[in-house]
Amino acid sequence: MNDQAKLNYHRVAVAIDYIKQHFKKQPSLQEIAAQAHTSPYHFQRLFCEWAGTSPKKFLQYVSVEYAKHLLKERQATLFETALETGLSGTSRLHDLFITIEGMSPAEYKNGGQHLTIRYSFAQSPFGTLIVASTDKGICHMAFCDDEQTALDILKQKFANASFAHVPEPVHQDALAIFQGDWHNLREIKLHLKGSAFQLKVWESLLKIPMGGLTTYGTIAKEIGRSSASRAVGNAIGSNPVAYLIPCHRVIQSTGALGGYMWGNTRKTAIIGWENAQIENSRLLIGAKQPGH
Repeated sequence: MNDQAKLNYHRVAVAIDYIKQHFKKQPSLQEIAAQAHTSPYHFQRLFCEWAGTSPKKFLQYVSVEYAKHLLKERQATLFETALETGLSGTSRLHDLFITIEGMSPAEYKNGGQHLTIRYSFAQSPFGTLIVASTDKGICHMAFCDDEQTALDILKQKFANASFAHVPEPVHQDALAIFQGDWHNLREIKLHLKGSAFQLKVWESLLKIPMGGLTTYGTIAKEIGRSSASRAVGNAIGSNPVAYLIPCHRVIQSTGALGGYMWGNTRKTAIIGWENAQIENSRLLIGAKQPGH
């Protein structure tokens, strides 16, 4: 992914933000395209290339009604959902190839002074990412609009660690999740600083299937802390690894998307994009079945 991908996402994000603010007026394709400073034809093609679906279909995926449908559909526990088969390469994507290891107190003692952290920047379908790792795995991954600010935030988390701007193979392995070929993903280990409670919450997020949504209350029940929705929400909000730990799949029980550390427009874009990928996978599998 290159600078063109960055520009494409920016144009799509502007359009998504406009649609969210004016959806009651049902803006036309011409009006939406104008916000992205492109012709309607070019915008339609751009959007389909980026999302894998049309703007109209995308809007269905990010509507409150669709979110409520998904929540109602997911009455089974997250564990049962994670055992689904059929679309194992997509719906079980995260829990199949991502594992979490908590840092020991010695590893992050005194601001991580004994840690060496290597970081790099890359483009994703949702903008620029900073990816950082220790010798044991990915320790930080965040969307960013300004690289220096993103680096400053990383250094604040590990104030006394050593840092090197070095693209590591594990960074590329992590970024492969955006490529769409999910049958050849390498296993990713996350090496995270967090309390036992936070790690438990983050691990539970891996069980939410791609294209699925759940609520803060459901996560709280899943980890046996049904009365701790607020604490669960705080743990989700402090997720140190964007996308790989899919906190974007947690929404409010009303169907509203709720907040997101990296912006609600980006959360909307991710949810719609994932559902488009799942729908396309279903269509592809259906086309390969006998009789098609």
